[in-house]
Amino acid sequence: MEANPRSTGRLPAAFLTPGSSSFMDFLADHSPQMLPGNRKLPDGIVEAPHGTTIVAATFPGGVVLAGDRRATMGNMIAQRDIEKVFPADEYSAVGIAGTAGLAVEMVKLFQLELEHFEKVEGATLSLEGKANRLSTMIRSNLGMAMQGLAVVPLFAGWDEGREKGRIFSYDVTGGRSEEHGYAATGSGSIFARGSMKKLYREDLTEQQATTLVVQALYDAADDDSATGGPDLARRIFPIVTVITDEGFRRLTEAESSELARSVTERRLEQPDGPRAALL
Repeated sequence: MEANPRSTGRLPAAFLTPGSSSFMDFLADHSPQMLPGNRKLPDGIVEAPHGTTIVAATFPGGVVLAGDRRATMGNMIAQRDIEKVFPADEYSAVGIAGTAGLAVEMVKLFQLELEHFEKVEGATLSLEGKANRLSTMIRSNLGMAMQGLAVVPLFAGWDEGREKGRIFSYDVTGGRSEEHGYAATGSGSIFARGSMKKLYREDLTEQQATTLVVQALYDAADDDSATGGPDLARRIFPIVTVITDEGFRRLTEAESSELARSVTERRLEQPDGPRAALL
């Protein structure tokens, strides 16, 4: 499958042979060494940059997926402006938590997997099918996860069949669970989930849902050193994406900065954030 400088320009026979609509199956048959799960495991525990925290929330008409921008390596900040939320295809997105390098590579392979399926089959996978494909990829990384290089993403998208936004969470073995209403993953997920638990409502507007996830990320950063809050001095703000029946959309820098600034300004008056009403 490697390039041949004396080649006539024709594709290798492997590319012209009918087979599975899965790009991972294609690699497994023709270049198995390129799959992440087939690489030699490192000896001992490897120190590598980790990314956290990812949050998601549904609202009537779609779903919001957002992430902070900090990557850590041990007790050090490895990167202040890492991107952790990516479109998987037109109607879904992935937020990564865990070992940053492996997670980004897995997302790229997942994007290619979905695109390959669509080109071969002439149709897109259902949202459930996409969630299952991602589960298989995470399971193939189990050996690395046992060495401390785990990848635990959050997957969200618009279900065209059910006409609503849905969220799926995973564990390191590839176990998949559908989350209802809201979800969080990463080191700050406990604090983010607690924040959303008290503020989430089923009738949120899109604007309220985007505000909710930024509030949750702020609360996570307030208690978890590995989660980065809005950095007004460096103009580094959370990545916030919205997926509806019109497709994937990432908030512009102007939109995300305005949202983060409004949350931060309100926190000057109420440091602990908005409070849910008592019964």
